[in-house]
Amino acid sequence: MKKALLIILMLTLSFSGKTESGYRLWLRYDPIPNRQLVTSYNNSISGITLSGTSGTISVAKEELINGLQGMLGRKVVATTAVINNSIVAGTPTSSNIISSLALQQQLATAGNEGFVIVTTKSNGKNIIAIAANNDVGVMYGIFHFLRLLQTQQSIKALNIASAPKIKLRVLNHWDNLNRHVERGYAGASIWDWHKLPGYIDQRYIDYARANASIGINGTVLTNVNANALVLTKQYLEKVAALAKVFRPYGIKVYLTARFSAPIEIGKLKTADPLDPQVQQWWKDKVNEIYTYVPDFGGFLVKANSEGQPGPQNYNRNHADGANTLADAVAPHGGIVMWRAFVYSNETPEDRFKQAYNEFKPLDGKFKKNVLIQVKNGPIDFQPREPFSPLFGAMPQTPLMMEFQVTQEYLGQGTNLVYEAPMFKEVLDADTYQKGKGSTVAKVIDGTLHDYSTSGLAGVANIGSDINWTGHLFGQSNWYALGRLAWDHTLTSEQIADEWLKQTFNTNPSFINTAKRIMLGSHEALVNYMTPLGLHHIMGTGHHYGPAPWVSNVGRADWNPVYYHKADEKGIGFDRTNKGSNALAQYAPEVQKQFEDVNTCPEPYLLWFHHVAWDHKMKSGRTLWEELCHKYYSGVDSVRSMQKAWETVKPMVDKERFEHVKMLLAVQEKEAVWWRNACLLYFQTHSKMPIPGGYEQPNQTLEYYKSLSFPFAPGNG
Repeated sequence: MKKALLIILMLTLSFSGKTESGYRLWLRYDPIPNRQLVTSYNNSISGITLSGTSGTISVAKEELINGLQGMLGRKVVATTAVINNSIVAGTPTSSNIISSLALQQQLATAGNEGFVIVTTKSNGKNIIAIAANNDVGVMYGIFHFLRLLQTQQSIKALNIASAPKIKLRVLNHWDNLNRHVERGYAGASIWDWHKLPGYIDQRYIDYARANASIGINGTVLTNVNANALVLTKQYLEKVAALAKVFRPYGIKVYLTARFSAPIEIGKLKTADPLDPQVQQWWKDKVNEIYTYVPDFGGFLVKANSEGQPGPQNYNRNHADGANTLADAVAPHGGIVMWRAFVYSNETPEDRFKQAYNEFKPLDGKFKKNVLIQVKNGPIDFQPREPFSPLFGAMPQTPLMMEFQVTQEYLGQGTNLVYEAPMFKEVLDADTYQKGKGSTVAKVIDGTLHDYSTSGLAGVANIGSDINWTGHLFGQSNWYALGRLAWDHTLTSEQIADEWLKQTFNTNPSFINTAKRIMLGSHEALVNYMTPLGLHHIMGTGHHYGPAPWVSNVGRADWNPVYYHKADEKGIGFDRTNKGSNALAQYAPEVQKQFEDVNTCPEPYLLWFHHVAWDHKMKSGRTLWEELCHKYYSGVDSVRSMQKAWETVKPMVDKERFEHVKMLLAVQEKEAVWWRNACLLYFQTHSKMPIPGGYEQPNQTLEYYKSLSFPFAPGNG
């Protein structure tokens, strides 16, 4: 009996709110260990006064109380009367105190979602004011204030004004109705459709809290490879239950629309977007959706790509298709996010060029409530891609960014890869579309072309694993996406610093070491997978592991050999005017930067040039020698990450330390696998030896070719 009780107690403790499994993400409100700082905080915070009666104010108040009580280790009193050293939060409409403060100018720039936090006085009393024009801004301000305490910053003289640079900040879930997650590496879908709408998992609430804390204001619940059933009454009732949970947190629900839904669930004979019956069907369906979800955000659509139906099935174009849906949601204030990820096996053009070729001619032909969602690069979320040439090329059509947070091509669930440097590399890239300084970030935030709306989306890496993302450090990529969508001027280092301090601790030795691991992790992965501009050389279907030798997949552009084009002369895809001329899709300044093999930035060299094996690189090494150097340095970097993580063992709880340690060991083996397999294969073309001094591959190329992974996670 005692043994049984002990087991029950252990199970209870392991799943309690205080477990260090990673479930609490960056919203850990544990007591601040610095007692001097706690005293300073306590002297500045005697109570709180929140004005407003909305559900948003209610959840914001609960978050503030729980956060303060957890970090300060004492009861926090909510009062209606302002006392000295109060936190006063509200809008000028809901709070007389807020309206009496001289914040009009700051609030004018805050917009609908921004906030102002100031240390000031009211009627002779010291207060910290958290002000906004709307309740959702008050909530965002409260989360920001809690972040200040979590990261142990001073709150004595606050003067903060913050507003999101991008309006639509969205997570795209590639979750299917059977709970399988396409390209998911953290278990099953968190949406338990079978139990909805009656059972509301606490996880849904914590999901909403986490997103709100980083400013994400939209979620697409379903896979872009869509199932029309989600638009039926049975599922709309379930969607409505989730929308009700998310609404107080400022999060709108979006759905993926299968273009053939009028046929599949509407029993029509066609889905032609210009057919009046089809147009009416969509209007009726949208009206029905809004009876279930009054603040429904709209649709995300993948059409005429990878087998998905679309307007081209009826000899119509993407504008025809998008506009039909846009007309249906427009009366309700909804939007359509139409993906530009299109390519055709029947088109002989370089796949790099196809999205631009299809969408550029349609600039200005989309309805005002349509955004074209463009992947960060022109191929498909590769470890490193040049920015898509569509950015800046459609001045009359709002373009929104699509990043991939889930690590389909970044080692999947076993590799520690901090993606913020990759996101920033694209956001900071200069399109030169309106002269120097025309960055991708300025395109998508609307300032370059004065777009009426703006958006940034990320393909979610969230699943049913207790730590949400499979790999604990995958949480940092979810966090980074939200923070960059709010403010793309933040640096990768700033975001890593915030996340580490909130997720682990504020020990300077730990922070410096862990941050160093994070900031070097993306470059390390690029080096041991696809250095010098190599791309799309992963395994077939599941995309797990290296397979640069594959040449037998049905579509030409699904074969790695299509992309690297290795032969006895050299390696790389010629996209200059002597090759596919994809470079012509960029502004002249960008073309000039990339068109010469001798001036092209080496990280993108093999994206744009077929380069001789003996070509002299900037290091003085030949291309072959440089390729070897990169692959080996990538493995060395992972081994350095392992050693660095060992040094933080005394500073991290055992559960999370061991989790990361074991996965780093897996990552090291996979890095060696990538290095050996790729170099052995490319060696069959270069006919050159791996330079002396490097550890030689311990398996043959045939061994690596023989590996099979029929049940790798995340496959379609």
